[in-house]
Amino acid sequence: MNDAVGKARRISPPGPPGTAGLQWRILAGFVAGLAAGILAYSFARDAAWVAAVVKYVTGPLGQMFLRLLFMLVIPLLVSALVVGVAEMVEIRALRRVGIATLVYTVIVSGIAVALSITLVDVLRPGDGIDRVVARELLVKGGANAAGIVRSSADAKSGVDAVLGLVPSNIIAAMSENDVLAVMVFALFFGIGLLLVQTPHTRTLKDAMEGVFEVSMRLIGIVVRLAPLAIFCFMFNLAAQFGWDLLAKLAAYVGVVLLALGLQMFGVYPALLAFVAGKSPIAFFRQTREASLMAFSTASSNATLPTALRVADAELKLPSRVARFVLTIGATANQNGTAMFEGVTVLFLAQFFGVELDLGQQVFVMLICILAGVGTAGVPAGSLPVVALILGGVGVPPEGIGLILGVDRLLDMCRTTLNVIGDLVAATVISAITAEAPVTLH
Repeated sequence: MNDAVGKARRISPPGPPGTAGLQWRILAGFVAGLAAGILAYSFARDAAWVAAVVKYVTGPLGQMFLRLLFMLVIPLLVSALVVGVAEMVEIRALRRVGIATLVYTVIVSGIAVALSITLVDVLRPGDGIDRVVARELLVKGGANAAGIVRSSADAKSGVDAVLGLVPSNIIAAMSENDVLAVMVFALFFGIGLLLVQTPHTRTLKDAMEGVFEVSMRLIGIVVRLAPLAIFCFMFNLAAQFGWDLLAKLAAYVGVVLLALGLQMFGVYPALLAFVAGKSPIAFFRQTREASLMAFSTASSNATLPTALRVADAELKLPSRVARFVLTIGATANQNGTAMFEGVTVLFLAQFFGVELDLGQQVFVMLICILAGVGTAGVPAGSLPVVALILGGVGVPPEGIGLILGVDRLLDMCRTTLNVIGDLVAATVISAITAEAPVTLH
């Protein structure tokens, strides 16, 4: 396997010991918290002891988990984005392929996120919750998150929003958790490391990889607390919303699967047929092995060797193009993850009665696209990003407890979309750079 594959693996280190079976423990915490909360809602809705448990036990425990994530999210995002861009070192040898890959990734990721956000806006799966209770929880959540994330009231619009993308002081932007400005800086910094190839910049890139690996290891340790945190989140939510919670959760899962399905069987076939000149039916038949591996492992990185073999043996793509696009795509072209983040943020905003204006939705969209470049291909890799975006638009970050309990199925589905999306990208890039066979399969 070539050096690029090794680089992709280096920037996606495995989690710490003890994370095996984490999804099942999270599911157990989700079910136990949901059951306990619904029992409290059904038989002791206004009891003083329930309020005391929420205030002094489950509330603080859940907030501690969120604060640990917020503490690590900025170094994680900066290092991941810098390394993700800087690893495109082959762009010098594959200039056309590299530029085409960058443009393709941005455009298709934008289509994916816009599609998912539009679906949530149209179908509104989070509507219908008791607004009085939701707003009470919103106020509490906003107070708890104060000092960690910016309030949506401070959000800029118009020309100020465009200027705000470029920070005048990166340290100040980090201290204010201006995540979009920080990510733009990281993007430019990564491009700088890509353009300047000296011993010193290679050392600096190695240092950034070290920051990423340390951040991922620490987040891996924090995530081991997730089952307890999810129990607390679900108890708090179910004790206040009761049975309505189950219906909204089912609606959320349905919208996520619909969005992923439209991208998989709508956008991708269109790209294959009209841009690459490839039969979508033949493509899906030839990539069955990669699809099954992605669905069963729920890991883009674990599926990378299979995807490389499929690209070579089944799709007959030029090896240098396939290796470059698939290796970069394993960390930088995650359409499924970006769609999941967009749907989740808007769903929870609707759930808590927060109406996001166009500017805020564009803010969510941009972060989802940029985060797709650096989100780690490991369990809970998108969790810090989702929590940070929620706080940035004024939604209680503890709402992530709602989605983590059902995340295993969604993770398997979005990973499949990520992997197939990378193979679609390799096929399209091969065609538009005149590297692919010209015959239809």
